[in-house]
Amino acid sequence: MNNTAATVLVTIALLVTAVAATGAVLAREPARQAAALAVSGLALAFLFAVLQAPDVALSELAVGTAVTPLLILLTVRKVRRGRERDR
Repeated sequence: MNNTAATVLVTIALLVTAVAATGAVLAREPARQAAALAVSGLALAFLFAVLQAPDVALSELAVGTAVTPLLILLTVRKVRRGRERDR
């Protein structure tokens, strides 16, 4: 891959990451925050792959795109169920 194409891909990945992270911060609902966090993780995994760090890309793909958003959603679900029981 030539230097110009790599620069363009890195720039796109950074922009998508920044937009997704901003969306996660500005979202009010935890489900939307988790979805934005997953998109951010996917963009970071792509960025690491472009930067020739496949081991980091695979780790980010697993943790940042799947595990962390899933844990957030499960935690929110557990908290909401606890609140319903208290009422």
